[in-house]
Amino acid sequence: MAKIEPNSSDRGNEAKITLGLLNMVHDDSSTSQRSMAGDLGIALGLANAYLKRCVKKGLIKVSQAPANRYAYYLTPKGFSEKSRLTAEFLSQSFNLFRRARTESADLFNLCRNRDWSRIALYGISDLTEIVALSAKDFPLKITAVIDKSSGAMEFAGLPVVTKIPSTDDVDAVLICAINGAQPAYDDACATFPPERVLVYEFLGVSKVSKTNLGGMK
Repeated sequence: MAKIEPNSSDRGNEAKITLGLLNMVHDDSSTSQRSMAGDLGIALGLANAYLKRCVKKGLIKVSQAPANRYAYYLTPKGFSEKSRLTAEFLSQSFNLFRRARTESADLFNLCRNRDWSRIALYGISDLTEIVALSAKDFPLKITAVIDKSSGAMEFAGLPVVTKIPSTDDVDAVLICAINGAQPAYDDACATFPPERVLVYEFLGVSKVSKTNLGGMK
């Protein structure tokens, strides 16, 4: 008998459940399997199966907690997979423009309240173009797009630079890299004040330091 391969719908649903689990573990390490199942709208046994699969793949670490409970933590590999799946869903989503416009307004208002008027965008993507367009409605200046690998000189009408500007040149860096949002955030924080590195919530970036992640196995 020929082996039946999973179709694209099956793979998409599997990725959706996996991303949901990773997001819930990231948000609350003490969440229960029953809560996970309820939030995902799946059977408890299926949630347990997916959780075990994530543990086996090295995405989630399980630790014993008080009162015979368990605590779940994302491993560095889990953070990377969460970012990858998030980018995958965003690239296929018709809601990207709406979500980006809404959250851009919140971030730009934050900049205005802190008297930050010079913003550099990190990463070349569809999000970069949306942000550049959205910024025109605010008293801000997008100074440049940071990109270290494309070789582009200009994007969305903005100059492309390979180095992160100093605080003398910009007030904040806004992460716009859909693919590789986590590495972009980590890189920006390594050379620019972390409190001035802004990131879209829907990109699923973890703001946990690499030092803390290094201790997780």
